[in-house]
Amino acid sequence: MILHFYLARRFLWTFLAIVMIFVVLLALIELIDDLRSFSALPFGDVVEIVLLKVPEANYEILPLVIILASVAMFLRMSRSSELVVVRAAGRSGLRALIAPLTVALLIGVVSVSMLNPIVAASAKRHNDLVNTYLGWGSAVMAIAPEGIWLRQGNDDGQTVIHARRASSDVSVLFNTTFFSFTHDGAPLRRIAAKEARLGDGAWHLTNVKLWDLSLGVNAEANAQELDSYDVPSSLTHDRIIDSFGKPEYISIWDLPDFIAQLEHSGFSARRYAVWFQMELARPLFLVALVMMAAAFTMRHSRLHNSGVSVLTAVLLGFGLHYIRNFAQILGENGQIPILLAAWAPAVASFLLAFGILLHMEEG
Repeated sequence: MILHFYLARRFLWTFLAIVMIFVVLLALIELIDDLRSFSALPFGDVVEIVLLKVPEANYEILPLVIILASVAMFLRMSRSSELVVVRAAGRSGLRALIAPLTVALLIGVVSVSMLNPIVAASAKRHNDLVNTYLGWGSAVMAIAPEGIWLRQGNDDGQTVIHARRASSDVSVLFNTTFFSFTHDGAPLRRIAAKEARLGDGAWHLTNVKLWDLSLGVNAEANAQELDSYDVPSSLTHDRIIDSFGKPEYISIWDLPDFIAQLEHSGFSARRYAVWFQMELARPLFLVALVMMAAAFTMRHSRLHNSGVSVLTAVLLGFGLHYIRNFAQILGENGQIPILLAAWAPAVASFLLAFGILLHMEEG
């Protein structure tokens, strides 16, 4: 038991040390990049943007941090002959891995259950701030029983858009009403259209009726009926989808209800379902990465080429990580089933790492 606690502590401290290195490194890179992109902003606002981006950036590279932490710990123990002592004490390499694997599993569980909501909130806030500072205004979509609500902003004010329904990619709105307001909240106009299609820099409306809501104007008496009408917009299809909510912007605890709401409204929730299942599979994937690193770096440094072993372990870990990302893309595009896209890379990585580990240790 003492040995397990020792190995668990060694792995945890190594992991935390590498995490801190990456936190500082990524923060500096983001700071330099944002200082160039937002040169007109005060330094404090730029720092706020950087601090909101850092959690998401580090969460994305967590598997790579696990690989490096595993390689660093096992290589250091190999060079100090601690692994030789462990085996001399009657403990096999597989039993010595119990503690690091347990820590990796706990890191995965904590990252999904506790860190994920923090990352989701900070990433969403970062996206909103960047959109505001770039002058894109805010674009927020909400789904309600009475239809779809979308808000867009520009220099003239805000426009609230309501539609009874929309196409699956939210590029075409049906039975649409546009409400325009000044920045002070005073109404400007109301536009009703049978269809609104998003184009380059504008909504293209058909079968339109326009009311002028300015003070002192008889709106109904001066209403205009037009075959077509364009409403300027800074929105793009990607920005609408982003404001609709990237999976990364939604806490894993809220995702099941969000997916159910999307499906009830007739939208495809596949992208969110794939992300949800991949988050659930994350702890198993992190365990597989530790096993893969251990398979190549647990041997004594005098008995093998350490450089080649480290390079092999890191490349295999990186390869598994990008295969997992590729499977996610296939799942989101509907090329493979959701559960297969989310769990197959984690399970396959675990079995592959376990097989290599058995061959290296017992073969």
